Amino acid sequence: MNASPSLSDQINDLLPQTQCTKCGYGGCRPYADAIANGTANYNQCPPGGQQGVARLASLLNKPIIPLNPINGVERVRLRAVIDETLCIGCTLCMKACPVDAIVGAPKQLHTVLLDWCTGCDLCVSPCPVNCIEMIPVTTIATGWDAWSPQQAVLARRRHEQRNIRLIKEQDKAQYRASARRAMLAQMPLLASEYTLPSATTISTRSLDTMPIALPKKHAVARKKAIIKMALARTRKKKEELAAQGIVPGNTSDLSPAIQAKIDLIEARRQRLGCVRDEDSLVQSEEEPPLSSQSIQK
Repeated sequence: MNASPSLSDQINDLLPQTQCTKCGYGGCRPYADAIANGTANYNQCPPGGQQGVARLASLLNKPIIPLNPINGVERVRLRAVIDETLCIGCTLCMKACPVDAIVGAPKQLHTVLLDWCTGCDLCVSPCPVNCIEMIPVTTIATGWDAWSPQQAVLARRRHEQRNIRLIKEQDKAQYRASARRAMLAQMPLLASEYTLPSATTISTRSLDTMPIALPKKHAVARKKAIIKMALARTRKKKEELAAQGIVPGNTSDLSPAIQAKIDLIEARRQRLGCVRDEDSLVQSEEEPPLSSQSIQK
C-alpha cells in the first residue's frame, strides 16, 4: 500500500528522533516511511517505549501492542561519556554519532556534548579502546517520560544537518577524484621511457612545463625521463652558446699534464666500450652492468 507523504511525516513527528537504528532502519525517518508503507510494524522503537507505541497506534487507528523485544527494551535515558585518560582521538565515534554530538580532532581528545547526546549508544561499539560509557540521565523515567518533544525536534534538526554535510563532503570527494582522473587522462603515457623532441625544436620553457606521466611502479623510467629532459636542456644551451661563439672556459688552454690525463681517460673509455655521449646516463635498465672480467679484458 502506497502511503501519502503526509502520513509518513505524521509518523516521523511521533518518533523520538534518537536515530539509534534499534528499529532496524537507518534512522527515524526511514522507519517512519516503512511504517507508512506497511513494511514495518509500529512497535519497534525502544526509545519511544510503550507510550510511543500507543501514540503510533492512535494515529494509525490500530490496537496497542507490546514493544517488540527483538528491537530492545524500554529503559532510562542514557548519555555517552568519554574517558579522557583512554581516548586516542581515532574519530570513529565522531563518524558514528548521528547528531554530531561528539567533537574533537584526529589524535586529540574527544568529548561529548551532553545536551546533544540522544543516548543512541552507536559510538560505543566502534571505539577501539572501550573508552565510552553510557551513563543514566534519569533514574526512573523511561521512554517519552525521559525525553521531551522539544529534544526530539532539536535532535531531528541536527541529524538532518549532518546528512546534508555528509552529502556535500561526498560530492566534493567525487569532484576531486574526477578532476584527478581527467588530469591523468590528459597526460602523455609512456610505455618504457620518455621520448623527447629533438634539441632543435625544444625550448627551455617547454621542458620546464612538460608533464611526465609514467606507468605505475616505473620509478626507473621516470628517472630516465628526468635525466633526458635535463640533458636536452643542457645540449640546447650549449648549442645556443656555440652559435654565439661562446665556448666553455674549462676546455681551452689546458696544461699538457691535464690534457694527458683527459686523453688517458678517453682511451680507457674506448677500450671498455663506453659511450662518450650523455645518453649513456639513461641506458636501459635491462642492460647488464660491466663485470669485473670485462673490465680486466
